[in-house]
Formats: sequence, structure tokens, C-alpha cells
Amino acid sequence: MGNILSNVNLPSDLKKLSNDELRKLANDIRYFLIQNVSKTGGHLASNLGVVELTIAIHYVFDAPKDKIIWDVGHQSYVHKILTGRKDRFDTLRKYKGLCGFPKPSESEYDAFATGHSSTSISAGLGMAIARDINGSDENVIAVIGDGSITGGVALEGINNAGRSSTNMIVILNDNEMSISKNVGALSKHFSSLRTAPSYLNAKEGVHKILDNIPIIGESTTRAVERVKDTVKYFLIPSAFFEEMGFTYIGICDGHNIDELIYELERIKNLKGPVLLHVHTKKGKGYKPAEEKPWEFHGVSPFYIKTGEPLKKSSAETYSDVFGRKIVELAEENKDIVGITAAMTEGTGFMEFENKYPDRFFDVAISEQHAVTFAGGLSISGKIPVFAVYSTFLQRAYDQIIHDVCLQNLHVVFCIDRAGIVGADGETHQGVFDLNYLSGIPNMTVMSPKNGYELEKMIEFAVDFNGPIAIRYPRGEASTIFSENNSPIEYGKSEKIFDGEEIAIIFEGNMGQTALDVLNMLKNDGYNPMLVNARFVKPFDTDIIEEIYKKCKYVFTIEDGLKKGGLGSVVMDKFSGRKNPPVIYSFGYDDCFIEHGSVNELYEAYGLGKNSIYEKIKNIVEE
Repeated sequence: MGNILSNVNLPSDLKKLSNDELRKLANDIRYFLIQNVSKTGGHLASNLGVVELTIAIHYVFDAPKDKIIWDVGHQSYVHKILTGRKDRFDTLRKYKGLCGFPKPSESEYDAFATGHSSTSISAGLGMAIARDINGSDENVIAVIGDGSITGGVALEGINNAGRSSTNMIVILNDNEMSISKNVGALSKHFSSLRTAPSYLNAKEGVHKILDNIPIIGESTTRAVERVKDTVKYFLIPSAFFEEMGFTYIGICDGHNIDELIYELERIKNLKGPVLLHVHTKKGKGYKPAEEKPWEFHGVSPFYIKTGEPLKKSSAETYSDVFGRKIVELAEENKDIVGITAAMTEGTGFMEFENKYPDRFFDVAISEQHAVTFAGGLSISGKIPVFAVYSTFLQRAYDQIIHDVCLQNLHVVFCIDRAGIVGADGETHQGVFDLNYLSGIPNMTVMSPKNGYELEKMIEFAVDFNGPIAIRYPRGEASTIFSENNSPIEYGKSEKIFDGEEIAIIFEGNMGQTALDVLNMLKNDGYNPMLVNARFVKPFDTDIIEEIYKKCKYVFTIEDGLKKGGLGSVVMDKFSGRKNPPVIYSFGYDDCFIEHGSVNELYEAYGLGKNSIYEKIKNIVEE
């Protein structure tokens, strides 16, 4: 740990440092970040990019009285280091350790829980209005990236904040990146701002010149005002924010401590909503992250010297399988269109983008738009395939219902990172999709047991005629049950092993656990039936009839919430029957799942093979 960082434990310690010492502190923090994240994994590039900005914010403002809201929150590591948590940083993203995102229950310095993008301005406005009602005087600062600000929620927040005229500060951290490279009109607008360094001087010069022209008569006054507006729009791209009601300040060098402190002090007491536009470099100070910031957005433990991961697998991931298969199908079917929301690399769409750029659309961080956009494509005869992380699809729930399922449109939802994803915690666990999709009319929901079955499900989904979702987990594609390759039939499950008395029904990623439990029960003399659900909706009524005749106990295993998931569907199928079997569901209770490794969380929530085996034994033997 650097000499200066070792003496900085809280934001108040920053105020004792000179600007030169603050610059040295920035170097210490970058070294500290690289050393620690190389061991724990996490979001590196974004945090390296906001070191000076975070130092300056805490130097000028007085947290926790002043409220700092970090949009998304993956760039809050420096904030955590400066707010009393650096000594616990080796526990980052570990079970029962520091969360990788802001979490008010973890620290009073974390003003608002974040994890999804575009929410900071709305939350900040709420805090600012509450402050005004209470008659207090704290500052409210929302820090949002140029990727996040493209989200609809952010634009709604800007619209209302500008109209309210309340005092709040929005800091636009412009690093030209989301996870993938930024796209869209707003990204182009920010680029025009960055490439027009003389715009502030132009703005001030135009106003000085025109204000000094002698004016005779009201008509001349209006004419000059029109000239001022015309020249302003021509020379000053900042007009977008100013017309929305914000005082726009920028562009500020996000790595210049002196400049940042000067600008923050200048806007601290300005009245009304203020937007400070800051330009930073994602990955700043670590060459591998500067060269490939998208690869260092979220990283596993890595070798500092090379940036290469400590554990490198050549095995295909589920995302790889999706990417390879969708390219193969698109070669045959010219109507297939690919859609992603700033997740080209993460979802495996890179080759599709390269081969079919005219049929690929990265719509930036705008999942709601992506779903309705897909609906428009579908109703016009195309086959839109929207690849999206489970946790982010939640943001478009209304659009799924209203703009796709209500019209029974053929949209294929390929839901990556379904189930527990691990270290990113509550905001990123993909445990809700089975629940929120299964209750929507016209929606079909599938879950593959291995990589091969994912391929076959994608084929099925592309040929289907209606809304259809395939959920699959993060990481290496399983090869379990590779000998079981019966064709995909609508609404039909797959009986892997016949049996009696006990039936185990699993979905997707829980196949290995189900097999392990089955073998443990066989060692005790039981002969369970093992069923791969395949379709969570509609669920197979024929297998229900067979189980009803043969089994006294039914156990479901799913990587999702029990309430409204696979277990609920199976229970519903047996309801009203005479002498139904005893049914027990293994999944997550009505709660949010914290961060930790996948296996740790399985064990903690009763989804480890030993826990399931013991519970089944107890139920059967009772």
C-alpha cells in the first residue's frame, strides 16, 4: 500500500492533503486496485478510469452528509477505498465480504443501492426534493456514465430534474464505453462535444459580442435573440442539456485533479440542476486495460504482468454455443436479425456482427427499446433474436407483455446468465426469469441441460411461431447426459431414467446436481425417475400422468425462485387430483441472493447435492 493511501481512511483525511499529494494518492490507489482485483476479480477498467474523479468528489463534498449516487455502481471501488473499507478489500465480491456495488447496509457512505444502469439521476432527484421538503442543505451528486445516460430512465430523470429547478449535480463520466463500445445518437453527440474544444470560448464570445450591440426597439431585440440562439446551436453542442434545464459545464479533464477540484468547487453552490461533463479513459494506468477496456470491464483473477486470467479454459461457454449456432442458422435464414443491448461480447454476438452487420443491432443500454424494436421487426416478417442477461431483461417486463406477448409475436429471447451468477450479488443474480416469464400468456420458456441441447433449442425457437425464451447459465457449457439427445418437441420433457416411488424433475443447469442426488438415493436402494423438464412453460402433461401413476414423491430442482417457478408449475399440475404425491421444491425462497461463489451460494441456500439428498431422505423416510 502506498505511503499516502496508508494514511487515508476516510474522506476527511483527503482534505488535509495538498493537490500534489492527491496526485500521488491517485497512483497509490491504482496500484492498490490492480493488486487486489487481480486476486479477487471484479470491475477493473471502469474503476481505474474514475480514480481522480472520485478523489476530487470526496475532497470537495462532505459525505456522508452530501449524497453521492454511483450509477450502476460497478465503478465505486475507489469510493469504497476512501470510505473506510480498504482494509477489507481482499474480501471484495467474496461470500460475506464487501459487495462489488454500493450497498447502504454496508456503509453509510453508500447513499443508494445500484447495480443496473441509468437510475442515479432519478434517485438523486428524489433525494434532492426530499431535502427541499425537509429544509436541509446537503448536496446531491449523481455520477453517471455516457453509456448509462442513453437509458430511458436516465432521460426521464433529466427531463424531470431540469423541470424541477431543484439544486442537484449530475456528473457525466464520459469514457466512450459501456461494456461494449458506445453506440447511438447520444454517443455521437458526446463525441462532437469532445472534438470541439473551443465551444466554451465560442459560447462566451458570442454572448459578449451580441450583448454589446446597441439595440433599438423590441423587434431588434427579438431578432438579436434569434441570432444568439442560432449561433449557440451552431457552435455549442451543449445546448441539449441546457434546453433540458441544466447548467452545462464541460468538458473537464477527468484525470486532472486541479481542474476537477476547481470545477466542483465552482458548481457546488450553483442554483438549479447542473451537469458537469468529465472526460476519462477507461482502464487508465494499466496498459492491458487501456488497450482492451471491454475485456477488463469484469475480470476473473489475472496475472498482472500480462493481464491474462489465472485460470483459462478452452471449453465452450453457453455464450459461445449461442454465438456459433446463431451464425450457422443466419447463413441459412436471411430473416434472422440479432439484437443486443451493449452486450455484444458478453452474449457471444461478435461473429454475427462481423458476418451480418446489416442484420445486427446493438441498441446500447436500452432493454425496453430492444424488446419493442424486436416486436416491430417481428410484425414485419423478420425473426429477431434478442440475446440479453437475465438480470437486465427484467427492465423490459412491460414491453415483453404488451409489445410482444399480447400480439403473440415471434421474438426469440436468448437469456444468458440465468440462475446464480455469483460474485456480482443481488443486483445481478438471474433468479427471477422463470417466475416473471412463466406467468405471461403466449410465452414459451425453455431451459437446456447442456450445450448440445441449447443448440437444438435455438433451432426450435427460430422455427417457432410466437414469443419464446431460452434461459441458460453463465460459464462452461455442460456436456452432461450427452447420450440423451431426443428431439425437441413442443411442451415435452425428457425422461432420462425411468423409476418408481420417487421422481426428480430438474431444469437446465441443475442436471449434474440431480444426477448426483439420484446416484446417492440409488445407493440407498431407491430407484428414482429422473426428468429433464426442458419446457418450464408449457409443462409436459404426459409426464405428469406417468409420475402420478408411479410415484409417491416428487422433487423439483431449479436455479431460480421457488415461488412461481418450476416447482409451482408442477404443484399446479397435480392440484385437485385424488391422493396426489408429496411435492417438494428445491430453489430459492422469497429473498434476494447475496454475492459469493456459485457453489457457496448453492450450499447456503440448500441447493448443494448433500443438502438435497438429506432433505429427500428425511421426507421419504418420514
